[in-house]
Amino acid sequence: MPAAQDTILAELTEMIDAVLGDFADDQVVTMDTTFSGDLGMESIDVVALAGRLQSRYGDTVNFAHFVAKLDLETVRELKVGQLVTHIAESLGQADEVGAGSR
Repeated sequence: MPAAQDTILAELTEMIDAVLGDFADDQVVTMDTTFSGDLGMESIDVVALAGRLQSRYGDTVNFAHFVAKLDLETVRELKVGQLVTHIAESLGQADEVGAGSR
């Protein structure tokens, strides 16, 4: 896994822990961890996570737009790694746009 994805996974794990509190204590979050099945996240938890993503990454990472492109079954089975990849790609695109405007 690229270093940037390692960093993003660590940041995302902290956000998940903050959202789930004591419910996440015994859970190891990996790229293959599912939000619903493994972490037991419900829609209100996902909304809270989206808020934390917005606070951390601003408009660069649009969680609502990412989820809107997925079908219902994919959303139900969404893995942490899929979100990590989306964040990494979003940040990479933002870097490319920023470099192009210099």
